[in-house]
Amino acid sequence: MPERHYPRLTHIALHVRNIEACIGFYRDFCGMVETHRRDKPPQTIVWLAEPGREREFIFVLMNGGEDLQLSAHDYRHFGFALPSRAEVEDIARRADAAGCLIWPPRDEPWPVGYYCGVKDPNGNYVEFSYGQPLGLTE
Repeated sequence: MPERHYPRLTHIALHVRNIEACIGFYRDFCGMVETHRRDKPPQTIVWLAEPGREREFIFVLMNGGEDLQLSAHDYRHFGFALPSRAEVEDIARRADAAGCLIWPPRDEPWPVGYYCGVKDPNGNYVEFSYGQPLGLTE
């Protein structure tokens, strides 16, 4: 029987200004789906998860936040793994067309790999990578 390891990261909660725009971003760019919603005005709380990982890790979005104003040299971000370099390039093209690309695709030495950065509607940075020892690899 494998050893259990606790504590375990299960979610990140974010206050956002435009919750519907953020839900759309994480759906369209990250493939996340809404798994729970609680509307009790004025508060709205939404859980988002990757399909099949609803019981492992979620983003909790809550209305009432303010836009972030991160500097160009601020590299805090959420990281999502992709299965190929081509998919990193596709995300970058889509983000560029949408006006939210912040880091064009680039290669970095292992363990960083090939990645690009995108800004969500609230100002959070999101990295899409291929080749890291985390998540998906070919």
